[in-house]
Amino acid sequence: MSSSKVKTITITILLMINVLFLTVIIIDVVMDMRLERETTGNVCRVLRAGGIAINPDDIQTDSALKTMRTARSLESEAVIAEAILGQTQVSDQGVIYLYENAERGVAEFASAGDFEIRLHDGVIINSGDPLRTVQVLLRSMKLETTKLSLSAGPDGEVVTVVNAYRKTSIFNNTIDFIFIDGSLRVIRGRYVAGFEPAEDGRGISPVGTTLLGFLAEVRREEREDVECSEILSVEAGYQHRIASFGDGVIAPAWLISTDNGTYLVDDATGEIRVF
Repeated sequence: MSSSKVKTITITILLMINVLFLTVIIIDVVMDMRLERETTGNVCRVLRAGGIAINPDDIQTDSALKTMRTARSLESEAVIAEAILGQTQVSDQGVIYLYENAERGVAEFASAGDFEIRLHDGVIINSGDPLRTVQVLLRSMKLETTKLSLSAGPDGEVVTVVNAYRKTSIFNNTIDFIFIDGSLRVIRGRYVAGFEPAEDGRGISPVGTTLLGFLAEVRREEREDVECSEILSVEAGYQHRIASFGDGVIAPAWLISTDNGTYLVDDATGEIRVF
């Protein structure tokens, strides 16, 4: 047999092996998805029996979520500040960094990621659509967000955005863009940067575990602040925990919206708090 035929046969066999492995992987994924749907459906029936209405279609899960370390990023701070203020003078005041532009305003950044940018009147004008104005600014600030909402503040309009990591919400990290008389005057909130895999890399638990724990808290008489008769949505995401000098983690969490309010559930501990 010629060497060319041997090579052809070898390549064909390798391709068949790869196709076989890919088929096995696909079958495993499909079976896992089917099992997850069945388990979620059973849990929803338990909740309904316990007096809480819920539709399985309103549950958004993400099994890929894992705990990530975060750290302060002076480079990211500079990008955010200069996207709004232009060229700035920077001064290091310990845990606080100041970015100043005499003609536009000033920005203060703390080590934990909390920041506030104060703009002079008329520097950035709302063109009639504050949500669109903020979307344009977010791109120049290099910030990833998932949700934007518009509300009325005491002096004007407020656009609130939820920070994100890889298109997944970090529920307890938000930024407010405050417009007064059509002019953007204040941007304040917290951003997250410096993502690295955590040592333990703990992933998110099955949603059924969270929902059963939530049902137990609703039915526990001592817990008067957690109650509902209907769950409107369940969303997998992150919560941000700060350690020291800007170091921290984003860890898997669940946001449960109900007819009686919204609750943030710590996936690692099951702790539920009003959000």
